[in-house]
Amino acid sequence: MSKKKAIITSSIITLIIGLIYFYFVLPPINPQSFAFWIFVFVLAFVFMIAYSSFTTVVTLRTRTLPKSPLYVIGGIVGISLLIIIVNFILSPLFNAKSYAKRIVVNENANFTEDVAPVNFNALPLLDKDSSQRLGDKVMGQMPELVSQFEVSSLYTQINFNDKIMRVTPLEYASIIKYFTNRNEGVKGYITVNSVSGDTELVKLEQGMKYMPSALFFENLQRKLRLQYPTAIFGKEEFEIDNEGNPYWIVPVMKYTGVGLKRDVESVIILDPITGKSTKYKVVDVPTWVDHVYSADLLIEQVDDWGKYRGGFFNSIFGQKNVVKTTTGYNYTVMNDDVYLYTGVTSAAMDQSILGFILSNMRTKETKFYPAPGAEESSAMASAVGQVQQMNYKATFPLLINLNNKPTYLISLKDNAGLVKMYAFVDVEDYQKVVVTDVAEGIEVAAKNYLGGIEITNQDAITKEIKIASITSAMIDGTSYYYVTDQEGKQYKASIKINTDLFPFLHVNDTVTITYNKESAVTEITKIEKK
Repeated sequence: MSKKKAIITSSIITLIIGLIYFYFVLPPINPQSFAFWIFVFVLAFVFMIAYSSFTTVVTLRTRTLPKSPLYVIGGIVGISLLIIIVNFILSPLFNAKSYAKRIVVNENANFTEDVAPVNFNALPLLDKDSSQRLGDKVMGQMPELVSQFEVSSLYTQINFNDKIMRVTPLEYASIIKYFTNRNEGVKGYITVNSVSGDTELVKLEQGMKYMPSALFFENLQRKLRLQYPTAIFGKEEFEIDNEGNPYWIVPVMKYTGVGLKRDVESVIILDPITGKSTKYKVVDVPTWVDHVYSADLLIEQVDDWGKYRGGFFNSIFGQKNVVKTTTGYNYTVMNDDVYLYTGVTSAAMDQSILGFILSNMRTKETKFYPAPGAEESSAMASAVGQVQQMNYKATFPLLINLNNKPTYLISLKDNAGLVKMYAFVDVEDYQKVVVTDVAEGIEVAAKNYLGGIEITNQDAITKEIKIASITSAMIDGTSYYYVTDQEGKQYKASIKINTDLFPFLHVNDTVTITYNKESAVTEITKIEKK
């Protein structure tokens, strides 16, 4: 075969194999992605092998080895070296400060100002594992669906019309079930109320066709790739809007160099029923969307902030002010958004935290709250240790504002995954832990932890009073103070709410008090003196 025909034939074979590879692997046509260069190198090798096969010289005496086009090998080696050199130049060694600035961390945040006192009527006590059990249970009650569909393991944490929910779609149960149901699509999704545990299978009038478990051009990833061939996709999340309509939320990533310093460039919102999608800039994403930045991306960026803000060599040798996130994270919901929570510890990882961060998963607004104390794993071990004979397992802590102090709330589960006890652990002193049987209720558990002190809630009232009289009494080993202000209103408070202030209060002192509701003798939950 002539050289010209060999090139044409090899190119056609390379094109066919390239289309097959692209159909199944779906690499982005974007030089910032490693997947793109793997695609290019695979095509180069295919062309090289095909060309060599067609240009083999056969003689009567011997069969010579194929003559490979050296320029293809040279191109692969050259591109690989170029990627290595460019990435080395753009690495933290020379650009540590830019890696640290991937995320802006507000270090002057005030926990009690930003995080409202805990409202036990809106506390997401159900974790993902418990939500999955409830979802499987409600699915099992639908025999007409359970044989055709299965429940996805996503269970995305969202804020749905001020309700803290987890939501997850159904998926085709198998390839055969896809073919038998593809005309109507996936029939619905499951919601689990993270506060009450109420679980519902929401059936859709029109089924969702563009799903991860679908095949051919209805497969979600393939649908996205064909619509956005150059986009580098992050992890898709399943969410519902304020009317309950389902959507796939897909972040589009950007990099420096090849695969370095990733961040979210924009967001694609795809309707799984129609397949229509819209691409938004991050600042223009609708407010009902809760997940733009994934948990692992936020943690990666916070780690870079803690590691490189003092420069690259400081991160290895001096390690002055070098911090990192602890292992594990959880979510909390505030102000119609979902926030990621994780502790921040020193580079030495010494089982204690310097504080913790709250990061908005829609806007990336991140705040650091100094709170020296126990890291989450130590608090979990401390809670389990209180009832070690039960062999309970601790969930990852929820961080709450309990009477203006950051406090860990941990659920203790048995081997069947049922919550048996609540544990409250002091962030600053993980040895201060109180566990209460779940049957007594979460508010009783909190009061047990506080030693009978009234719990400050979101509707707490703060006012300034001038003391007209003050007396004290000992009740069950605890000192209580009784105050009358100059308006004749009466108050009482345990010394535990401010042990450094009460013994030194006098008549005519002006103090600021906080209480939940007025009564004949109002219970003070917080007291400060100017």
